[in-house]
Amino acid sequence: MRLVVRFWLWFCFKPVDVRHPERVPADGPVLLCINHPNNLIDSLVVATALRRKVHFLAASAMFRNPLVARFLRACGAIPVCRKEDDPDKMDPNAKAFAACFQALGRGRLIAIYPEGTTHAEARVQRIKSGAARIALGHEAARPDELSLVPVGLTFEARKSFLGRVLVSFGEPIPVAPYLEAHRQNPSKAIDALTRAIQRAMEAEIVHVERIEATELVGAVEELHRGALISELSVTRGLDAWQIDPIRLSRLIVDAVTYFKARDPERIERLWQRIRGYRALLAEYRVKDEAVQARLRLPRRRERGRRAWEAIVGFPFFVYGAVVNGLPYLIPRWLARRLARKETDYATVRFLASVVAFPLFWTLETWVVGRLTGVAGTAVFALSLPLTGLVAYRYLVGAGRLRSRLRFGVLAFTRKQAARCLVAEREAIVAELERAQADYLAPKQSLSIRYTSADARRAMRSSRLTTSFSISSLASDVRTSRFAVRVLRTRSWAASKSFRISSSMRRAVSSLYSR
Repeated sequence: MRLVVRFWLWFCFKPVDVRHPERVPADGPVLLCINHPNNLIDSLVVATALRRKVHFLAASAMFRNPLVARFLRACGAIPVCRKEDDPDKMDPNAKAFAACFQALGRGRLIAIYPEGTTHAEARVQRIKSGAARIALGHEAARPDELSLVPVGLTFEARKSFLGRVLVSFGEPIPVAPYLEAHRQNPSKAIDALTRAIQRAMEAEIVHVERIEATELVGAVEELHRGALISELSVTRGLDAWQIDPIRLSRLIVDAVTYFKARDPERIERLWQRIRGYRALLAEYRVKDEAVQARLRLPRRRERGRRAWEAIVGFPFFVYGAVVNGLPYLIPRWLARRLARKETDYATVRFLASVVAFPLFWTLETWVVGRLTGVAGTAVFALSLPLTGLVAYRYLVGAGRLRSRLRFGVLAFTRKQAARCLVAEREAIVAELERAQADYLAPKQSLSIRYTSADARRAMRSSRLTTSFSISSLASDVRTSRFAVRVLRTRSWAASKSFRISSSMRRAVSSLYSR
């Protein structure tokens, strides 16, 4: 069963990034406290990340169907009554706690979702006290046995196929220090341990404290992550795939929190400008990725490589799309129809895919087997999952190309609108870079006036002490029509000269390493 689930997780997601699994003991009683961002997928991801069998606490509502209940009990799940499921039947939780104590007494591993429900927010909701009660109850009966481990789950793209997943196991939380307080005042000790679990879980994910800041953080990531990745590529010699997007997200969250506390008006101005830029994108029906690509035209060699990949990959795309098209589209259609909330989408689509792909693959292999021999059938069967992944990646690339072509048409038919989009994005990125400098300066004791996108280009070219004047900007105007509008929006950069120190690179690199 574990191998089957791992295969489908590999097929539907990028390889799951598991961090510090060694913090979970190989034997003995363990209680995992996990955030709950993606319904059933969370349990599958955690169960396959560890070698030990995991006994999950599950909502009693899931046990109403006899077949599902039999399957869940076979997997070791323990039913728990929630108040929202049935307010009149909370007494069965006494049986659930007894079952947990019995399982821990036998040295088993139990996983609990202390938030009590699945949600799509980029934070840990206020957790319930059940985990603390279980931990302290077992600790009182068998001191110094239990390992209480916080776990953070992060899905880079919850609803997308082949999204990146991070499972982070935190340092075990000591329970013994709360035991004496639990004997004297159980309620106070449970509250204290619950707060400790909350903080530990928040440390393992990209936690955004305030809900209203979530959209701003996402917008800043979309606009500025590429620049941060470029800086880290230069400073640490890393390829883009080696850079951890989760750690970058945490850096952005920290910066947004910093400015919300110290300069909320600046954050509000930035957010209003980003919203205006997004409104322009929606009006002209283009994507930010296409505008960004217009600013960073690829080199001739890169364009040639992409063209070659598109030509060579097209036959594989057609083949993969033909043999995998229906099992890919049917689960997506079902998920859109059946998912009642965002966190249900991936679960419905995953379960439908687990049924649809083997069913269609079996039928197609049977047809090919009737037409060819054993060797041809075996080759066809092996090609099905591989060509499916190739076709999907080709489709994503074709979508980017279509978006860029649409912006190219806009630039040809409505030049002023295209220039406005480019100029507005450049101005927002310039403001983000100034904010980045202001955020990093006190951390590294820097005295830098960091301005405009030209400064970043200077860093990349290794000319870290360069003075930009009006004449250098004017030369850009003569060579590019698009630069005219950008020059106007950044006229402040032409009135002063500035210096960029290599300390800025080290600042970004050191913060990323934490």
